[in-house]
Amino acid sequence: MMADRLVCRECHRVQDSDISEEDACQACGSTSLTEDWAGYVVIAHPEKSEIASEMEVTEPGRYALKVR
Repeated sequence: MMADRLVCRECHRVQDSDISEEDACQACGSTSLTEDWAGYVVIAHPEKSEIASEMEVTEPGRYALKVR
């Protein structure tokens, strides 16, 4: 279930399911994680993706579109 996944407020990266709110983002190291997010996108080739460019994403991965 994706609704209980945590997302980094800084880089919008969706975290692995075994991470808790006390942990840090696996991508950028931020400790600002939240369950309050919407939308889900998988970016495989950020250098070719207009969405990745718009989101300022440079690494492949799973990202939330809206993070509160």
